[in-house]
Amino acid sequence: MPLHRRHAQTRLSQSVQRGVLGAEPGRTNVFPAGETVTPELLRAHGFVRRSRDRIKVLGDGELTTKIAIHAHAFSASAKDKITKAGGTFE
Repeated sequence: MPLHRRHAQTRLSQSVQRGVLGAEPGRTNVFPAGETVTPELLRAHGFVRRSRDRIKVLGDGELTTKIAIHAHAFSASAKDKITKAGGTFE
């Protein structure tokens, strides 16, 4: 049997294919309270490398400041942590 048939075929996950990048709410504690965090601001601070990446906020970490976050997608736990800290999301 040829070598290319002996190895399992792997596919990239859909999130990698679509360019979705995860950002944790805990890492956004560098922004002052009341700040509106946009994808452009995340790119300027080095949280996102490429400008074509979609940003999904994940629920890792703890959010201590009240901020408004604008991103392409949010996980359910991230939405919960943002609202508990008094912030908003769009």
